[in-house]
Amino acid sequence: MAGRATAFCIAPLLREFAVKSFFKNLPSIGLSLLINVSVLAALYCIHRSMPVFAKEVLLESIFTEEMPQEEMTRDLQLDTTPAETLNVIAGGTPSTVVGASAQPAAAAVNVQKAAVMKEVNIRPVTSDVALPSDEMIGQELGEGEIVGEVGSMVEGYGAAMGIITQEIIRMMRQQKVTVVWLFDESGSLEDDRKEIRENYLRVLDELTVATTKDEELRKGSEQLLTVVASYGQGIHEHTPRPTADLDMIKAAIDKVPVDQSGQENMSQSIATIINKYKQTAIRGKRKLAVIVVSDESGDDGDFVENAISESRAAKAPLYFLGRESMFGFPYAHQRWIDEPTKEEFWIRIRRGPETPFPECLQWNGLHSRWDTQSAGFGPYEQIRMARESGGIFFVLPGEESTLIGEGAFDRRKYDSLSMREYQPNLVSRPEYIRDRSTSQFRETIWRVIFTLNPNGDKLLFQSSDPELNIQNEHFPLAVEGFRSVAAAQVVKAARAMQLIEQAVGLLEKVKPLRASEATQRWRAGYDLSLAQLYIFRLRLYQYLLAMDKHVNEMPQPKNPKANEWNLWWNTQTIVPDDAQFSRLKDGFALKMSRDEYLEMVKTEEAASIERMRIVIVNHSGTPWARRAQTELDMGFGFVVVDRLWDPSGQRSEAQKRVPNL
Repeated sequence: MAGRATAFCIAPLLREFAVKSFFKNLPSIGLSLLINVSVLAALYCIHRSMPVFAKEVLLESIFTEEMPQEEMTRDLQLDTTPAETLNVIAGGTPSTVVGASAQPAAAAVNVQKAAVMKEVNIRPVTSDVALPSDEMIGQELGEGEIVGEVGSMVEGYGAAMGIITQEIIRMMRQQKVTVVWLFDESGSLEDDRKEIRENYLRVLDELTVATTKDEELRKGSEQLLTVVASYGQGIHEHTPRPTADLDMIKAAIDKVPVDQSGQENMSQSIATIINKYKQTAIRGKRKLAVIVVSDESGDDGDFVENAISESRAAKAPLYFLGRESMFGFPYAHQRWIDEPTKEEFWIRIRRGPETPFPECLQWNGLHSRWDTQSAGFGPYEQIRMARESGGIFFVLPGEESTLIGEGAFDRRKYDSLSMREYQPNLVSRPEYIRDRSTSQFRETIWRVIFTLNPNGDKLLFQSSDPELNIQNEHFPLAVEGFRSVAAAQVVKAARAMQLIEQAVGLLEKVKPLRASEATQRWRAGYDLSLAQLYIFRLRLYQYLLAMDKHVNEMPQPKNPKANEWNLWWNTQTIVPDDAQFSRLKDGFALKMSRDEYLEMVKTEEAASIERMRIVIVNHSGTPWARRAQTELDMGFGFVVVDRLWDPSGQRSEAQKRVPNL
């Protein structure tokens, strides 16, 4: 009800003022009036009273029929020295949790604090039944038994290689094997390729040990052949033929180039390489397996199902050595330094989302997201291909020195027991759309995400709204220049506030459907999105206040050499002083006193913060809680500061050398 009232107040202002051509004949003093009226409209329409938020009591069990069984975990061994004996599970944790978060799927529980355990009596049961040995498991566990939702969180390439060694041995016990290594040609993986080269040589040494000690593996020659290939915009092979020559393999890995196009056609490359070696493998009665190394999710996600079809037809499992997806967002950013000038740039790379389509807002209330928050799962494309082919996705959680953005250096671990209830839906994209369309609750959330999307991403969105990217940097220092640029941004902010009001209305309308939503993941998405929208409204309100204050006061820059103004995020909010409130009161004939007005704003701020805290409590230990905490830490205020920016023009020159990653 309050949301509809607010939208009603803002709409007439938008019709009256949100016409860009209006500014062509606007006198300089008119901008101040426009900002005053826009700010006042936002403030006047803020709810006088907040609805009572009844805390929903909903008892939910994490133990369902679909819940996978507990996993056994072992410490990871990172030694690269070839082992003299082989363990079935060496240095990693196979898990039925796809792209599992950075802890084993079963977390330790303090039984003394767990109320549900207080009345339970546990008695040991003795039996003559014995568990199968590791060696028996290694011999008998076949591809058919491990196909499906298989993932592994490892602490480095060495640990992943330990598991890959066991996978290759398992396949070699049934038939000879050809392994295709498919490397992403992005520049960010140059160091990784060197580490993989050394660790793969260890794998080959260990396989030699296994071959000499295992009767099944001693039969025949060339039990394992290797192909080294790489991809970017196209695909390149670096071994002339499948080979067992260690020197040739090592040299081939060193030949992997850096693709300058910035395109990573991962899915098409997988399909192409499988199609090429499928018949050769069949004729030679060899098992084909593909190991993909990439820190991105690929730019050709619409070819995922094609790659899956090829892998199934060839019975070729796909293994991925990759990174965690970004939380509900397609992009991450990597730092790149221009050596001649030491200028730093943030380059966008594709690494997500963890679901077929985003289930989180792509906007931060002012412009497109720039955070680097991990999802606790791998990118959708890689996880789906690994699962459907019977392979494994290895999440490599080690720190990335080049990753940049809010959350890049966080301790990227979530509570694994909590995350069990937030598993992503990994069906094909068409099936996902059909499933989502059957739920009014989910479809409404998607409609809000779609409407408030500022990014042009043709794979995930049919359209975008670039007008949601509101400028907060690089305003001219001169008064007239600042007024001119600020005018256009005020219009964008006012329009964005109207869209927020409409989105809040949509989400509030389906709130009764939340209790009947089957998945915790969609409930969390709803809770976070609604709480964010209320925060974003305050954020835009503060943006308008900062504009109004600066336009009317126009202080001198603190740095006499400064050449621009910037609006930086700030946890401190602007409280209108008597002069600013007087402008607002006169401009809109406001009847309330300044004290009444400030109390109204204070109530709204407190309610918005409380909504975020509820998200943190209800979804503790998950990316939704972390995102909510990030919003609170960022605050919703702004401060205008001056800055000296690229006075010599060297940054502009360095910009021309920025590579495509």
